[in-house]
Amino acid sequence: MRRTDRERDEAFAKQVVDKAEYAVLAVTEADGQPYCVPISAARHGNCVYVHGSYEGRKMAALRANPRVCLTFVGDVAVAPPIDAEDLERAKQSGQPVGSYVSSKFTTSYESAVVFGTAVIVEDEAEKIRGLRILSEKYTPDNMEYFHLAIAASLDVTCVIRIDMASITGKEKA
Repeated sequence: MRRTDRERDEAFAKQVVDKAEYAVLAVTEADGQPYCVPISAARHGNCVYVHGSYEGRKMAALRANPRVCLTFVGDVAVAPPIDAEDLERAKQSGQPVGSYVSSKFTTSYESAVVFGTAVIVEDEAEKIRGLRILSEKYTPDNMEYFHLAIAASLDVTCVIRIDMASITGKEKA
């Protein structure tokens, strides 16, 4: 990581993973072409679960090369607009106006990057566990009906477990 002053520890990175609304999964297709796709993802320990269809571009790429990278973005805040009164105070204080203005062309953010290996989950109990972890993150108010969703779609839903090899976190406050 080039900006080591923004690097955060593993615990911070896992918190970003846990609260991120989505992730971007990067894979490499059989011909070497990179491909990335936004996904819903939920972490349990050192594994990240995702789900989808058994077919499609993502699945073909995972079968060809199970090594993946996931990017998560947590809280983001764009700098507020330039305030004329603050700009005038900066001028009067002798503060370089350019420094004040340039501080308004930035974004605060937090992110996490995971490298790992994707495994298509075959074991039914683990598939259900992975779907439960995803559902508890994204639809916690519907968990009373989880068993009905499982009964209706377990056979056609592919669950992928990504075993984390490494995770890094970054923050610009």
